[in-house]
Amino acid sequence: MEKLIITACICGAEVTKEHNPNVPYTVEEIAREAKSAYDAGAALIHLHVREDDGRPTQSAKRFDACIKAIKEVCPDAIVQVSTGGAVGMTNDERLQPLTLNPEMATLDCGTCNFGGDEIFVNTENMIIDFATKMNDRNCKPEIEVFDKGMIDMAIRLNRKGIIKSPMHFDFVMGVNGGISGEARDLVFMKESIPAGSTWTVAGVGRYQFPMAAMGILMGGHVRVGFEDNVYIEKGVPAASNGQLVERVVRLAKELGREIASPDEARAILGLK
Repeated sequence: MEKLIITACICGAEVTKEHNPNVPYTVEEIAREAKSAYDAGAALIHLHVREDDGRPTQSAKRFDACIKAIKEVCPDAIVQVSTGGAVGMTNDERLQPLTLNPEMATLDCGTCNFGGDEIFVNTENMIIDFATKMNDRNCKPEIEVFDKGMIDMAIRLNRKGIIKSPMHFDFVMGVNGGISGEARDLVFMKESIPAGSTWTVAGVGRYQFPMAAMGILMGGHVRVGFEDNVYIEKGVPAASNGQLVERVVRLAKELGREIASPDEARAILGLK
């Protein structure tokens, strides 16, 4: 079994310091949390950015400042920018970080009802536009899917040459409006992707560590971090993203899976 790539989603767009006071907003805080995850074993940093007051932003200037700060303390880490942004942002807003020519970016492959009146909109034409812009910049997409139909969308666009092979999927599981985070659901998602694809599982909330354990055993990769879950155990806020990564590293070692370095992760993902 290949080595395990751990992704740290260090802040997201929705979680706040009210949920956990250690959620990072400032450039310095974001670099601190990236380093805590990197030092613990994360090869890849999934990056949203915030204004100093916590508001989500897709500003290229803010992304640039955060990426440079992360690279100062995690020089070889893979930084994967989010093009999901936050609910309600325009396409042009969401695409701003691509102007920085990142190694990887997220490509959301379907629309999802996040609860209440919040709809995370990703039409087919939007997906095609985002994928084309990633191709133009030689940026590998991580195909974010919240349900099985989004895998089917990615496969259709792959057959048309819009999404390139080999594909890398991120199964986001347990989000309101998406697929649940039970063992049967992960098996179903994993068995639905084409041969030769790689995949990561991101369990949200209480699903984070059960899905991490399943992902390790099934030969996939794992995403953890404050974007998806702010607790190290029930009712106990995590001290850092690094603490969440450390728990995955312990699970992997107990289950006989080695941890991938950033350069080993690049080779697995076809980035080099």
